[in-house]
Amino acid sequence: MRFFQKHISLQPYRRGFHLITDEVEAAIPEIKGIQEGSLQVFIQHTSAGLTINENADPTVRKDFETFINDMVSESYPRFIHTYEGPDDMPAHIKSSVFGCTVNIPISRGKLALGTWQGIYLGEFRNYGGPRKLVITAMGN
Repeated sequence: MRFFQKHISLQPYRRGFHLITDEVEAAIPEIKGIQEGSLQVFIQHTSAGLTINENADPTVRKDFETFINDMVSESYPRFIHTYEGPDDMPAHIKSSVFGCTVNIPISRGKLALGTWQGIYLGEFRNYGGPRKLVITAMGN
């Protein structure tokens, strides 16, 4: 069993859902030497999240943004954690809903994503800044 780990910083993204599959793959070319294994991507933030979904039609990412904003509204009157602005507490909740980790199988040196799957960064702050990821590949 071999392990490879990289720490990367993503460019700042605007609020919304963004495909980061290419950035993740480029950061850890060692997966090409793994016949079977797993890739874990972990985001080191509490106001952004990760998920896997549709990678072809950008309207899917827009619909994700619309739905999650309706589900967790910034205008919710009972939030008390508002020190960093009205988008802060909703961003924490959204991060917990989506999660901070995705795991993807590695098969024959490639990520075993489905035909229409990609890794999304969910940026839940208006000005989240650069986001840090820890990417760990393991396998034979």
